[in-house]
Amino acid sequence: MRKTFLRTLLLAGSALALSLGGVQAEPKKSFKVAWSIYVGWMPWGYAADAGIVKKWADKYGIAIEVKQFNDYVESINQYTAGAYDAVTITNMDTLSTPSAGGVDSTAVIVGDFSNGNDAVILKGKDKLAAIKGQKVNLVEFSVSHYLLARALESVKMSEKDVKVVNTSDADMAAAYKTSDVTAVVTWNPIVSEVLGDKDAKKVFDSSQIPGEIMDLMVANTQVVKDNPNFAKALAGIWYETMDKMAGADGKAAKEAMAKASGTDLAGFESQLASTKLFAKPADAVAFAESKDVGATMNHVRSFLFDKALLGKDAKSADAVGIELADKKVLGDAKNVKFRFDASFMKLAAQGKL
Repeated sequence: MRKTFLRTLLLAGSALALSLGGVQAEPKKSFKVAWSIYVGWMPWGYAADAGIVKKWADKYGIAIEVKQFNDYVESINQYTAGAYDAVTITNMDTLSTPSAGGVDSTAVIVGDFSNGNDAVILKGKDKLAAIKGQKVNLVEFSVSHYLLARALESVKMSEKDVKVVNTSDADMAAAYKTSDVTAVVTWNPIVSEVLGDKDAKKVFDSSQIPGEIMDLMVANTQVVKDNPNFAKALAGIWYETMDKMAGADGKAAKEAMAKASGTDLAGFESQLASTKLFAKPADAVAFAESKDVGATMNHVRSFLFDKALLGKDAKSADAVGIELADKKVLGDAKNVKFRFDASFMKLAAQGKL
């Protein structure tokens, strides 16, 4: 699942990051992209199956392998270790894992943000304030944990007002049905399953923090610098697939994505409804260049630092520099390891790919 943080890095990934510092890599012709099952990332698998990936790779005289991982964590591990050139990943996981581990990474495509897919659910209580003093079951250090922190802030509480119980996403729905579980924070399709219980009340969801849980296509910064055609191809693949979903073949495309993700068309459409998908490149550019991204990353880096997820040597939330689309830097400008680059989405918007 795209929701689970990594708390540790592969040593190989850190070593690779150190060894690549300042080294100019040779341009190459073959690239590998890792992706995992999630509503906002299903277009990548479809694009590979439908020949869209090959079409854009051929246009730029390169080869692109798009590989599905059943384990999201493993896809990030492989990217961090240098086995893959790009990966589908959240903004939070990018900062906490490859970037905090020294792998300079660039968000080439902002594909979507969660707009209700993630939720805080209480049993028998319909006000968020009732969460005070309760045990809250969630996947620790995941975006669910982050959503809880933001929810508590909204009612002038903090994590000390509740007790977090680390619970696997695979066990969440079953746990909710037991008498001792009264509060959960989780994501779809688990949210829909839990809300099927008559006593379940959704009291906060990601639509109340719009834009904060982003789903990205992130590539190794050095690879992008040395091979801009790779990033151009990624943008071309994404937006052609978005057009396909919106066009005459949209139903068939979405049915294929639904089947590949283990649901039916209605289930997939339901998940899409709580996902703000940036189908048009101009909309993605506007979002990436907005001040909201900087505000969000401030929240995210503060959360990660509080949870000691910015590296063991991090002395503050400024430890890892984040370059925004306007080139302003949050944190250490001498240690920028996470970059938002709207230029390839902009080329798509201008029809210049």
